[in-house]
Amino acid sequence: MEKQSEVVVFGMWNSPYTTRVALALKLKGIPYEYIEEDLANKSELLLQSNPVHKKVPVLVHNGKSIAESLVILEYIDEYWNNTPKLLPEDPYQRAKVRFWANFHDQKLMPGGLHCIMSKGKEQEKAIEDYYGLLKVFEDGTERDFQQKPPFFNGDTLGFLDIVVGSSSCNYKAFAEAFGSSIDPEKHPAFLSWLSALLDCPLMKETLPPHDKVVARLREKFSLSPKVD
Repeated sequence: MEKQSEVVVFGMWNSPYTTRVALALKLKGIPYEYIEEDLANKSELLLQSNPVHKKVPVLVHNGKSIAESLVILEYIDEYWNNTPKLLPEDPYQRAKVRFWANFHDQKLMPGGLHCIMSKGKEQEKAIEDYYGLLKVFEDGTERDFQQKPPFFNGDTLGFLDIVVGSSSCNYKAFAEAFGSSIDPEKHPAFLSWLSALLDCPLMKETLPPHDKVVARLREKFSLSPKVD
């Protein structure tokens, strides 16, 4: 990059963590240059920008790099402090949003992956555990924010909407690729949240195409197309 843009994002089209960064920048109206990475053949620019984890996404702002999607979201909200704000103004509410975002990434996402990657009795147990985690997430967010989903930030996407929507809104693609036994209708509040997020124009335009995600998952995990 001889002439570097003010804001550059290194990412991958199918990475929910990259989608988060794109959603936040678009929501704030921040123009950026996007560089698609191949993690099997990482560019020198990526390795220089994220020498610790060597992963995407990475945000480079005025030549300074920031890694890890949740950290990047907070940076975007703090540096470009115009509305809409991603995080609440109240420190306690901000702490609660951070807590549930971490719970989502550290508990729900690995739990969901375990469900689709396991088989037989192990999968049955994984799904039961996942439903338990989802119940904790639903009850906890409703209790802490004194309202039900879909939006925790008034009439626009907030921090937690971006975190949840960037990954969980692809649930139909995962179900099609893996034949997943997870039934979102068992948790109507969470399903309602996802439905509302999927109706959001910004979410629609930023999420990767359904068919492309399905094809990529099948390719990555050497899955045959499901036959009815």
